[in-house]
Amino acid sequence: MRTGLVFIIISLLFLLACEQREDKKALLEAISVNPDYSSWSHYLGDPKRTHYSVLQEIDTTNASELKIAWQYQSGELEEGRNTQIQTNPLILGDQLYGISPTNSLFAIKADTGQFLWEFKPEAADQTGLGLSRGMLYWPGEMPEDERLFYASGPRLYALSPQTGSIVETFGDGGSIDLREGLGRPADKLPLVMTTPGVVFQDYIILGHRTSESPGAAPGHIRAFNAKTGKQEWIFHTIPQPGEFGYETWPEEAYKTTGGANNWAGMALDEANGLVFIPTGSAAFDWYGGDRLGDNLFANTLLALKADSGERVWHYQFVKHDVWDRDLPAPPNLLTVEMDGKLIPAVAQVTKSGHIFVFDRLTGTPLFPIEEKTYPATKLEGDQTAPSQSLPVKPLPFARQMLTEADLYAPERPAFVDDFIDKDQNISPPTVSEKLASVTSEGQFIPIDTRGVILYPGADGGAEWGGAAVDPRNGVMYVNANEMAWIVRMAKVGEKDGKRLSKGATLTQIHCARCHGGDLQGLGAIPELQNVKDRLSREAISEIIHNGKGAMPAMPNLNEDELASISAFIKGIEEPEISDHRAEDTPELPYAMVGFGRFKDDRGYPVVKPPWGTLNAIDLNTGEYLWKVPLGNEEKLNDPEYPESGTENYGGPVITAGGVLFIGATKDEKFRVFNMRTGEKLWETDLPAGGYATPATYEVNGKQYVVIACGGGKMGTPSGAAYVAFSL
Repeated sequence: MRTGLVFIIISLLFLLACEQREDKKALLEAISVNPDYSSWSHYLGDPKRTHYSVLQEIDTTNASELKIAWQYQSGELEEGRNTQIQTNPLILGDQLYGISPTNSLFAIKADTGQFLWEFKPEAADQTGLGLSRGMLYWPGEMPEDERLFYASGPRLYALSPQTGSIVETFGDGGSIDLREGLGRPADKLPLVMTTPGVVFQDYIILGHRTSESPGAAPGHIRAFNAKTGKQEWIFHTIPQPGEFGYETWPEEAYKTTGGANNWAGMALDEANGLVFIPTGSAAFDWYGGDRLGDNLFANTLLALKADSGERVWHYQFVKHDVWDRDLPAPPNLLTVEMDGKLIPAVAQVTKSGHIFVFDRLTGTPLFPIEEKTYPATKLEGDQTAPSQSLPVKPLPFARQMLTEADLYAPERPAFVDDFIDKDQNISPPTVSEKLASVTSEGQFIPIDTRGVILYPGADGGAEWGGAAVDPRNGVMYVNANEMAWIVRMAKVGEKDGKRLSKGATLTQIHCARCHGGDLQGLGAIPELQNVKDRLSREAISEIIHNGKGAMPAMPNLNEDELASISAFIKGIEEPEISDHRAEDTPELPYAMVGFGRFKDDRGYPVVKPPWGTLNAIDLNTGEYLWKVPLGNEEKLNDPEYPESGTENYGGPVITAGGVLFIGATKDEKFRVFNMRTGEKLWETDLPAGGYATPATYEVNGKQYVVIACGGGKMGTPSGAAYVAFSL
């Protein structure tokens, strides 16, 4: 009897193993024939945002033979203006679609770079246009119905992919105003769309970018009809009365609070009709006294039914965010194997350098998540959450705490964008002294008026370029930054113990968040201290109201507020303005006055290298396969760190040929790595920094890889070229 039972068990196990092998075989076969993985007709390659291609002409044996196939100059550079291109182009057939530094959409031949057509939006739509990372393609019911959707400023356009002409039957003569339908006056909402959403059947599902200051637009998720432009459904990320999560906000917060928006993109599970949407923090994003509570659905991964917007499940990563810990990139959809079972999964990377992995049908975490307690905020009027959650596995792909032992050159003079007074001949503290003067205790330490180390910094960790996942084996590839920032708050209307004018106070609230506490500029964000010498007061007001380049518009500010800010920036002390005090501007009791990268006097990060890494993580087990430096500061010339790594922006592309393509680095190079080992196979200089995710595609049997070289970040020159490589 016992022998028979053992035989039955062994037989069942054998049959189960055979069934699992068949499931795995079927999965691999489905991947090999899926057209999404052989073309590049979706943002980041496919709706699941894998960044993966089945193409394999370029492989580990010949990647070193890559040469430039063509270059295309996408526009003229405006002298004195810092511009960027962060676009992941689309390729439909033999045509490539990209976006210029001035946000014009163009089509070229994908095998030669030959110009075909260009669409320039109306000048009125170019204000506050931000950066466009990509487009959406809708095939339509008939070939003549196909459409290319692209945003400029607050408008979404429908164009013919073949001719670039407007599809006038869509919306209002070919476009819709994304500010409408959000439940607030459209002309007061600062809103643009920088990252495309997804297309599901006849629905275009979209998020948007807004400001991170008072007056921000609400971040509600919406679906529009691809034929007509009509809004079909809306999901309120700031819940309204009777909706799930309403009690996690102050009563009627939905009428005034903004943010909780999807600016980073989303992923689609077409087979199950689910769209996965990561959201950012609520505005204002460094102080939450006006939004007490956990603030669901800010900082949340949402799983919604794509045809209705109905919530299936959610997970909130940060409760009552006061650290600007937006979810920075689209999630990746993949299949993992655990305990011999194939599980449909969704993986989300974070600015803090963590990876959360869930069963994408149920929201069940696939690795343990720990709830940890953290100190309360010291800022009056606010209440931070007593606990936050972090995954136990995989381990973080970026370091988590800056200590004295981590410093690279502790005795060198320190430089933080916010603390050097350029008008005084002062001796800055050393890196070690500066670290000792602020708080550095890891994640979720509330920002205060003394200064707190945010590490990884406000850009991540992971950033908007996101991660790649191999759908064949569940391995994730993610590039990361290792940069500490110092963040500091101050009471609104005060500085150095003195009361400020209304203009100075409003500038503190609305401008210092990006331009620095003394308007000295932060990284690629320009200084405003000398604007008074270049622009009239009227021009300053117009830029603030309408936005310019990557700067969002602030239409919520009234004429008196605009006049006060422009007068302060212009250096005009008019009595009717300077006599106004902080009590006239009660929007926030605290404002951001210190916000910058922590570097030494050479401009290098204070932490020991590597300053940028590329990581391969097996999401079946949560274990790392390899980690290598990404990029190199050649001037460092330190034999202990032959490759220093650099700050990096833009994601990787992976292929069935076993190679990973990536630009992203401050040294303005394009590189190819061996996916299995992390070995660098090839690198070349780009005409400007490739701060965008590449695309790979095939035309007439030849494989190409292309990257937008827009530069403009990290102090590097701007560019306008798209460069394609082939064997």
